[in-house]
Amino acid sequence: MTRLSARALNRAALARQFLLARADVSVAAAVAHLGGVQAQEPQEPFVGLWSRLRGFDPADLDRLLVAKELVRTVLMRRTVHLVTAADALAWRARHQALLRQRVYGAYRAELAGVDPEQVTAAVEELFADGVARTMPEIGRILAERWPDAGFRPLGELAVAAAVPMVQIPPRGLWKQAGGALTLPMATWLGARPTPLAADGDPVGEALVRRYLAAYGPAAPADLRSWCGLAGLPAAVAAVRPELVSFTDERGRELLDLPDAPRPDEDTPAPVRFLPAFDNAILGYDDRSRIVDDAHKGLSVAGDRAVLLDGRVAALWTVRPVRSLTLEVTPLRRFTRADRAEVGEEARTVADFLGATGVRILRSPA
Repeated sequence: MTRLSARALNRAALARQFLLARADVSVAAAVAHLGGVQAQEPQEPFVGLWSRLRGFDPADLDRLLVAKELVRTVLMRRTVHLVTAADALAWRARHQALLRQRVYGAYRAELAGVDPEQVTAAVEELFADGVARTMPEIGRILAERWPDAGFRPLGELAVAAAVPMVQIPPRGLWKQAGGALTLPMATWLGARPTPLAADGDPVGEALVRRYLAAYGPAAPADLRSWCGLAGLPAAVAAVRPELVSFTDERGRELLDLPDAPRPDEDTPAPVRFLPAFDNAILGYDDRSRIVDDAHKGLSVAGDRAVLLDGRVAALWTVRPVRSLTLEVTPLRRFTRADRAEVGEEARTVADFLGATGVRILRSPA
């Protein structure tokens, strides 16, 4: 098997993620290709898509959310993702066991003795009126029946695992604030999630192909880190005859689609600003292709990353310093050329976000 260097894997990941060159595709097509966009912070998908798409207009994403072609829902890893309505309906049942397991794992003591099927029936009865509610509101209503559990665990169980839910606009619209109002997916989309197949795992097999298209070459452990599903060995085995194999510098076997892009490792990579919790970083078990081990926890903590030569080299944020200022904090020494290249892209990001200034802090010693 061909051995791929970390730099070659980096360039492959950037190409699949539309970070090597901005893609000339629609917002809906980009979200579908990426297998969803991490969206637990409502405004972050706008930066992620702006960094990936040529001519991105936030109004396009707004229209798709209002038109119900894209939805915000709890899915992979029990986190909120922006996905196409078609993927939400197709994938939700496959994630159901994971979602329930993670909620009960997080609130083992509080939810002890609480029957999830009874909670599901209670939530469906509650939403029979078609009125959107916040998670705390749902939890408080359920706590009248299960007072020992507490409203927060019950609210999370209801929204994340009992009944497939979506967060409806204006949540997730450009520069809109406010609490997350939820409705059952069936109410919002007019369709229920597709049930699991009686035989085989067609959804799992589709997830394998979709993941490799946006993240490959990758190992099954990387796939698991992206979606959170442990039960995909059979799906990987089923599609393996369609795939090609490589090894990385650690000797792991990596799988890939045969015709997916794998650019030369010396392909130039432009500076890119990533939002918090971007899947280009979180979508792997082995994140060394894009971030140094010393910094791999930063994205998990919600820090926004700057890619320089394809790797995480700085953090960024917007601060109210006199006026809104985009501030870049280098994680390593920046040369004069590095500062110029990062500064040029930072100014375009600042314009997009409505910030009036850019400040690059001193490099670490």
